[in-house]
Amino acid sequence: MEKAVEAASRELANIRTGKATTTILDGVKVEYYGNPTPLKQVASVSAPDPKLLVVQPWEKNVVSEIVKAIQKADLGLNPLVEGNVIRLPIPPLNEERRREMVKLVKKFGEDGKIAIRNIRRDAIEKLKKAQKDTQITEDDLHSGQKKVQEFTDDFIKRMDAVVEAKEAEVMEV
Repeated sequence: MEKAVEAASRELANIRTGKATTTILDGVKVEYYGNPTPLKQVASVSAPDPKLLVVQPWEKNVVSEIVKAIQKADLGLNPLVEGNVIRLPIPPLNEERRREMVKLVKKFGEDGKIAIRNIRRDAIEKLKKAQKDTQITEDDLHSGQKKVQEFTDDFIKRMDAVVEAKEAEVMEV
């Protein structure tokens, strides 16, 4: 369940908000000597101010590949090349785009909740099988189911908190 929350948090970090964060580029893969390589392994990425990302490749010949990879990633960013430096101005999100982003955030949150519920179902099935095989008593089954449900409720609340925080970040002007 912890892994489900972490996975959803990683997915939500890739969703663009009105502010520049380097995590937006975490999913970008650059064609580097024939291999798809994460951007952070071929360049340094920084956010000098809230409306700008700066990518500085470690090798000059990779600049065009980085620009292609950023455009291919479809993040809504328009790379500007200035010598060895790639600047990515972060355009402000309009109201309609913010609402679309919130829908996407909610979808990732719901996917995370589904994963948590699937883990609950698997745990309860294991408890029922153990009781059927007479490894645990009926009382142990009920207390086990109650604990599994408590864990599930706790992790669902954590998932909701992560989603709410991201929604607030997206809707922030």
